[in-house]
Amino acid sequence: MCGVAPERPITADALRDHFQRRTDLVVETRPAVLAQFSGGEGMPYRRIPDAVVAPSSTQGVSAAVAAAAELGIPVTCFGAGSSLEGQVVPIEGGLVIDTSRMGQILRVSAEALDCSVESGVRRKDLNAHLRDTGLFFPVDPGADATIGGMVSTRASGTNAIRYGTMKENVLGLEVVLPDGTVIRTGSRARKASVGYDLTSLFVGSEGTLGIVTEITLKLAPRPAFHLSGFCQFHDLDKALAVVSQTLLQGLEPSRLELLDTVQTGACARFLGLDDLRDAHTILFEFAGEVEDARRRIEAFSSICAEEAGIDVQRFETPEMHSRYWRARERCYEAALSLARGKKNMGTDACAPLDRLAECILKTREKIAASGLTAPLVGHVGDGNFHLGILFDPDDAAETARAEDLCARVGCLAIELGGACSGEHGIGLHKLSLMHRQHDKALDLMRAIKAAIDPASIMNPGKLLPPANIG
Repeated sequence: MCGVAPERPITADALRDHFQRRTDLVVETRPAVLAQFSGGEGMPYRRIPDAVVAPSSTQGVSAAVAAAAELGIPVTCFGAGSSLEGQVVPIEGGLVIDTSRMGQILRVSAEALDCSVESGVRRKDLNAHLRDTGLFFPVDPGADATIGGMVSTRASGTNAIRYGTMKENVLGLEVVLPDGTVIRTGSRARKASVGYDLTSLFVGSEGTLGIVTEITLKLAPRPAFHLSGFCQFHDLDKALAVVSQTLLQGLEPSRLELLDTVQTGACARFLGLDDLRDAHTILFEFAGEVEDARRRIEAFSSICAEEAGIDVQRFETPEMHSRYWRARERCYEAALSLARGKKNMGTDACAPLDRLAECILKTREKIAASGLTAPLVGHVGDGNFHLGILFDPDDAAETARAEDLCARVGCLAIELGGACSGEHGIGLHKLSLMHRQHDKALDLMRAIKAAIDPASIMNPGKLLPPANIG
């Protein structure tokens, strides 16, 4: 675990007394509660914090951060705990700020296609609230993450090919800085030329610069019509050729997902999808006006026939659509079902579209060489793919092979002009790849961190490796 600093000792009683004299927050120090905030999904890193507070407002977060700053203790923000690279592990103990009570949808403007929400609002709850407006929030990372957590990791997901990532869908933020100061970035305007883009600075900063408490989001009209289905391939290179031609011909799918043979088989057995063969599978969706969506799906069908000699299977009912796309959403759990008792070291990488096929084919060679089971699934329409590397955390040799495979895939993506993560982020797990990814620009990132958080109390040990590592 790179970058773990020495503990900053403080007793629970002293910490509770300090906070109760400066805030009206309830400070939780019971061991059973603290254990719930020791880590997130994915990596098996854990560390028990010294205390947890759950503010219900920006003012409460500000008071908590200011009180922590007075003591010089580290602060880690916790949303839904769905991050996969160790972002929410309080590796130096200290204070965890739980945002689950900050769940208010503050404003929705159907006319402006935007809304403002508190950071603890969950993605599915927001879309349920929007259901009668004809709008929706399109960024879908699969997990029912909080919006604040999605901002922090610059999340994306299956809809990114059409709607973009959190980077493109956040208009403005309210942020608590490391001394408790509250700032606002951006505005509701769709464009501006007014200085440094501070909103983009905080999107993807993984809680290392401040705590996001309020977000202004773009919304999108809910498509009037969609057509979806799947097609299966014996040859992975032919599946990737179909993806390439679909993009080159400007067919604009709203979702285009690849499941390799291993992942397809896992999903089929896990969810009882008997008509899915053990073959490479593309799940697709085309949305929009009826005739236009039908035209594009016919063109896609022609590409499948020409490039691979296969037919597409269309979902005839909403129930079929939901059933198969649920399989895509449950890839993580389905992968775990392949090896009971093992853990899933989920990792992702992103390649330029013209190098995506090369990157995926070479990745599968690396999987074979590792001797591990690692299903592959990808948002191939934007070059992003994931591995679910199954390993036994009690087997040091197998864990080392899994870590090595993660690093090799990340390095491969960088060598091909891509990124070692497209949406999971860096957290703890990919610190060693940051120098290779950014070279001298990493020093500028460290300078920004030092300027905003000179005491390094905000989620220390994450995102940026120490200067002597890399």
